[in-house]
Amino acid sequence: MKFGLELAKEKTRIVSFSRFRKHEKTSFDFLGFEYRWTVTKNGKDSITRRTSRSKFRKSIRAFTLWCKENRDKRLITIVRELNIKLRGYFNYYGVMGNSEGIQAFHTAAQRSLYKWLNRRSQRKSFTWEEFTAKMRWYGLMRPRITEVPDNQLRLGFCET
Repeated sequence: MKFGLELAKEKTRIVSFSRFRKHEKTSFDFLGFEYRWTVTKNGKDSITRRTSRSKFRKSIRAFTLWCKENRDKRLITIVRELNIKLRGYFNYYGVMGNSEGIQAFHTAAQRSLYKWLNRRSQRKSFTWEEFTAKMRWYGLMRPRITEVPDNQLRLGFCET
């Protein structure tokens, strides 16, 4: 007890996480990801990670608030700041097997930005086609997996 730290009883639990107990709930959330057992196309058991539902909702809520507060800025400034936010999100959540999660965030972010940019005046600023053309013109980031295969979650023994 060098630093005087203690475990929080309400946050600590033992989870049954076995590939042989598929009939039970064997998924858990940790560091913003939901870990669960799945079967690959080859029929092998594998652990997959996807964005935790609660973290996804929290990220969308925070992004919507950001759009609301920054809608009065110039479009090039908004897209530049948005790309910074998207790059950070994709760097953290862009792990193999989570492409649907980062694509869902990208789509929700675009829809939220479209909504708040159209509320800058009494009349509609963009149609959806004009908006997507502008985002392409300004270089809005597309979702991508950033994890390298060498850094994947490994099962089994550590290599020495």
